[in-house]
Amino acid sequence: MIFLFNYCSLYIELGVTKLNLSYGELKQQGWWIQENGKLETGIQAIKSALFKVSDPFFLIDYNGQPAAGIGGRAILTDSNLNRSVSEESMLPLFAYLPPLSPEKLGSSIFKNRHNLRYAYIMGAMANGISSVDMVTEAGSAGMVCFFGAGGLPLDEIETAILDLKEKSKNNSFGFNLIHSPADPEHEVATVDLYLKYNIRLVSASAFLDLTLPLIYFRVKGIHRDATGNIVCPNRIIAKVSRIEVARKFLSPPPEKFLNQLLEHEMITEEESILSRSVPMADDLTAEADSGGHTDNQPAITLLPTMLALRNEIVKQYNYENPVCVGLGGGISTPETAAAAFALGADFILTGSINQSCIEAGTSEKVCSMLAGAVQADVTMAPAADMFEMGIKVQVLKRGTMFAFRAAKLYDLYCTFNSLDEIPENERLLLERDFFRMNFQETWERTRTFFEIRDPKQVQRAEKDDKHKMALVFRSYLGQSSTWANKGEETRTIDYQIWCGPAIGAFNEWAKGTFLEKPENRNVVTVAMNLLYGASVATRINWLRSQGFNLPHSVEKINPLSLSDINDLLDSSADK
Repeated sequence: MIFLFNYCSLYIELGVTKLNLSYGELKQQGWWIQENGKLETGIQAIKSALFKVSDPFFLIDYNGQPAAGIGGRAILTDSNLNRSVSEESMLPLFAYLPPLSPEKLGSSIFKNRHNLRYAYIMGAMANGISSVDMVTEAGSAGMVCFFGAGGLPLDEIETAILDLKEKSKNNSFGFNLIHSPADPEHEVATVDLYLKYNIRLVSASAFLDLTLPLIYFRVKGIHRDATGNIVCPNRIIAKVSRIEVARKFLSPPPEKFLNQLLEHEMITEEESILSRSVPMADDLTAEADSGGHTDNQPAITLLPTMLALRNEIVKQYNYENPVCVGLGGGISTPETAAAAFALGADFILTGSINQSCIEAGTSEKVCSMLAGAVQADVTMAPAADMFEMGIKVQVLKRGTMFAFRAAKLYDLYCTFNSLDEIPENERLLLERDFFRMNFQETWERTRTFFEIRDPKQVQRAEKDDKHKMALVFRSYLGQSSTWANKGEETRTIDYQIWCGPAIGAFNEWAKGTFLEKPENRNVVTVAMNLLYGASVATRINWLRSQGFNLPHSVEKINPLSLSDINDLLDSSADK
């Protein structure tokens, strides 16, 4: 239908391209009524209005040129036209964008479930790299961070629990529960510690299969509330990259494990029955090409696969509460955050970029090395905790020889059956450059460590020379991350720094801005830049889909200070 309306002595046909064609193929969608609003012309004015994501955006025609309508209202069809409105106050409308503040991104179900303002997780980085300070900062900002309990002794985990209980108050926080196939007793003790102190939220990571301690954490205390709904007080957000593992977390706990818990009187009959109606995890993070333990999966295919699996299993079991699926691995710029939400992620998770921030429980040296990395500066290396299994982690290779040396140790482990079989030239190299002491001294130190941490490993090593060799080699791998976190100057070349290619993308985006320097990187500032930038990037795409293309130089979303972001978010025209 063509609607003719006399405007400034001209006839305008609704639906006909009118604006400057250099900006795209545009069609009129209605009318903008100025009322108490104002008109601003020029591309910079359009950008300014577009970047005020808490406001609606109106692209209007002003004498044949694009302009931004600030405030006012729109009539998107001719059927609601109020003929009492003066002709002079109406201008042709060519695009409309609703407000999209960062807190609207992601799933409201996920945010309500975890008492969050933003659908944003700061992932757990082991050895306390995701520190108490990082967890506290995230919680205060309406996000959630998981303390990096992996690799830490129980007393340090307990100290962090007590610290966060005092500092976090009503803010959300969680702890990491990493799979420990080489030390299952530690996994059991960690779960017992979480239950003792009522830690209600854990990030389950690096699990190859479900374990009894993990299931015990999930089902302990499950009950029905006054309205008859099933309540799981202990919540799990599982981080997975494989379909077969995701399926287990999306399904109810296996009956064989429930029977074991019942037999040992660790759970009640009611807890066993109710747990058959809930998934193992409340939420699932599809882990793509991340730092640390990773399968280097491409995010663009992994997330849709996990979403489809979630839909299949939720339909199969007809759960009372929906399972949310988010994306982690590679989230490092406004565009990648926007892409994750556009793909259907209920939330996003960041990791590598947080390790270069001032709150990270690592050294200034590591932060500086990370801030100088590009996307190609990462590689895979044998993992300390799953060394014998051949499992690898993704680490920084620039400025360190850790990956090369770790790979050499694994090759020697696969080739020989004991330390004594290693050829003399190789032994001398290891003693001089890797351990900086002879094999016997290295073993004595290794034995002392495991006698405190896990005496069974020592007992086995004294009977099995190959296992003894594995423990010695693992001692180097384990200490390499500690040297990095402490900034041990004499061991820079041996630093093990977990990170993925996300750090390179972030550095490229931050180049030439205040975020280029690691001392200016605050985790909340970084997070809000990604979230705010994702809102802007999404609105730019919405505008593009309506036919209007901003110049590429204008589309760029530069890092902003936290105060500048808050000012933009607080500048809504209707406030």
